[in-house]
Amino acid sequence: MNTIVIKIGTSSLTNSETGNLALSTISSLIETITNLTRQGNRVVLVSSGAVGVGRDMLGLTEKPKNISMKQAVAAVGQGRLMRVYDDLFSSLQQTIAQILLTRSDLSRRSSYVNAYNTFQQLFQLGVVPIVNENDTTAVEELKFGDNDNLSALVASLVEADWLFILTDVDRLYSADPRSNPDAVPIALIKRMEQLEELQVQTGKSVSGRGTGGMITKIEAAKIATAAGVRTVITNGKIPSNILKILNGESIGTQFEPQPRQINARKHWIANVLVPIGQLYLDQGAVRAISELGKSLLAAGIIQVEGEFNSSDAVQLCNEKGEEIGRGLVNYSNVELQKILGCRSEDIPEILGYVGSETVVHRDNLLITAG
Repeated sequence: MNTIVIKIGTSSLTNSETGNLALSTISSLIETITNLTRQGNRVVLVSSGAVGVGRDMLGLTEKPKNISMKQAVAAVGQGRLMRVYDDLFSSLQQTIAQILLTRSDLSRRSSYVNAYNTFQQLFQLGVVPIVNENDTTAVEELKFGDNDNLSALVASLVEADWLFILTDVDRLYSADPRSNPDAVPIALIKRMEQLEELQVQTGKSVSGRGTGGMITKIEAAKIATAAGVRTVITNGKIPSNILKILNGESIGTQFEPQPRQINARKHWIANVLVPIGQLYLDQGAVRAISELGKSLLAAGIIQVEGEFNSSDAVQLCNEKGEEIGRGLVNYSNVELQKILGCRSEDIPEILGYVGSETVVHRDNLLITAG
């Protein structure tokens, strides 16, 4: 039994000329997912399309340019999109559930664990969760940025075996095959360094309806493969290819999963949390956390930027301002301004109460440089 996450983009869900829903593609997708569940697999669908459907319903010819308009259009489109999914899945006696997420839903560890438990319960009930970013409420700094990114985080959350990213090209190429006849298809990426060696060029969405391009799909593959999830980029107009790929056929581009180098908690810190402050460290502190694996102490901090509270995520930077790590901080920015550069044993006297000996404990600290 596999746990499978399938992400389908707006360019695959809609007709590029009319903007209407591509019902034949959606029907094929739903039939494929239903077949997968009947074979004993657990499937999550991450679906774009709410904004695209809303545009079509409202007769808008251009993509919304500001967040409030996008949220309004998404609110119009989300109901229609889910109605289509519900009608078609119901015709095959497959129950679905709608899950709308923002990054803030996953930014607290307790909420992250609750989300995991919800998905597991839905799997036990034989339900297919349909996930989308909650465009109607998300604020810019708490957005996933693109459903490619969201799908990778969901794949990591549910500990998926496979992530399928369905898009408007059949696989990854060395350049955009729609504009470059010399583009070379790539069937397998064993490690991400291959992309540089093959001089892969990436670009933005050309359909004008989606929000991402190949670059967001590669970024998603990096997140997913780092979490041990095999990732595939393939043609969204032929969803039935998913079954063929699972049976061993070489279709699309596969990214091999990487051995987990960090635990689930640190993966969450690295890929889900949005740092809202910066701590600048002296050379001794940089060496202590990056080479010796130690916790960060107040004595090694030379500057604090941003407004944050205890347990928020912050960037850890060297004296040049280059990020070397990320972590969950044990003090607010106000408290740190008072104790930076001080010895741990002096903190209770300075603050007037006994706090943590460490500013960022090594269990909550991830090295990102190198």
